[in-house]
Amino acid sequence: MALLSFSAADVAAQIAHARGCSTFLPNWNGPVGNPALILIVGNGVHLRSNGIDGSTTRIVTKERADPSYAFAAGINPFRDTDWMAARQAAFRDLTGQLYTDILDDVQMLIDRGHDTIRLATDGHTIRVFARRAADYLIGGTYDVPSGLGGRFRVILMDATDTQALVQNRGNCEDFDEMLPYWVPLDALIEVDDRRVA
Repeated sequence: MALLSFSAADVAAQIAHARGCSTFLPNWNGPVGNPALILIVGNGVHLRSNGIDGSTTRIVTKERADPSYAFAAGINPFRDTDWMAARQAAFRDLTGQLYTDILDDVQMLIDRGHDTIRLATDGHTIRVFARRAADYLIGGTYDVPSGLGGRFRVILMDATDTQALVQNRGNCEDFDEMLPYWVPLDALIEVDDRRVA
């Protein structure tokens, strides 16, 4: 999983543009009737509005060194010398546009005063990544999805910007004896102490 960081002010401008339009770029399934953000992976990585407002289409060229799109930190071809390697680290050889459903979640973070919008990607999916490793308590108890529809209770042992090292604790004996394992940081679920045991 890779993290992409964007200026919240730049993303807010794209959201405002999308919300100010009445027609929108279609996606692979056909016409779109609502504002959204599109992630473009190609000449850098940037978020843009899906809105069509009748103004001249803006072409990204070297002569136009500060396009209005919200470029990912470190993956801006106009400012970052190693942008291609950063793009490949996040997306391998994939390029193209990804229609996202993150507009409302991103707007919520902007409204809360976040300066940076972070998105998590595995190259195919895009998720809003709202929390940081410092937001979690090492040694704290969390739940993580089991992959089979349930949850495991775990103790957080270590965390990076994207991953959490966890140890099963409080499940059945076989599961609790498993070796520690890594899960995406945003997969940690706060334990609701009010629920019935």
